[in-house]
Amino acid sequence: MVAALAARGYATIEEPGRRIVRAEAAGDGQALPWRNLAAFADRAIALAKSDHQAAQTLEGPVFFDRSLIDAIAALEHATGASAADQVCGLRYNSNVFLAPPWPEIYVSDSERAHDFAQAVTEYARLSAIYPRMGYTVIHLPKLAIAQRVDFILAHIDALNQPG
Repeated sequence: MVAALAARGYATIEEPGRRIVRAEAAGDGQALPWRNLAAFADRAIALAKSDHQAAQTLEGPVFFDRSLIDAIAALEHATGASAADQVCGLRYNSNVFLAPPWPEIYVSDSERAHDFAQAVTEYARLSAIYPRMGYTVIHLPKLAIAQRVDFILAHIDALNQPG
């Protein structure tokens, strides 16, 4: 989805988790999410903060494939303790688009080893944490990628209309 937004000329930020998994697979692998979720989440938090800072220099809307809030949700899941203090005043747009896991398109790969049931559980955690952190969740409809991108862009246009 983020690739489709990039193809239309929008600034995008790749998912921190995939970048961490690639780096860990090339190294000692100690912060892989299936080996040490808390270490992985800590790295994702640091990377998401860095991504957010870097995005401040980009023009127009910037689309993040996962965010600091996703990383906080992972850390809370791994440790059972609140990690809300990690936000440190960092804020994204108040509207967050979430794509539910769909069995028809869900694929595990070398960077995403969890199965569909785990994806559903994670989606439930994210659907709960974003509102808790003051965000409005907009659930994406089950459409083809191009239509989901159109949905997102139409929503953004509507939000930016005066009055």
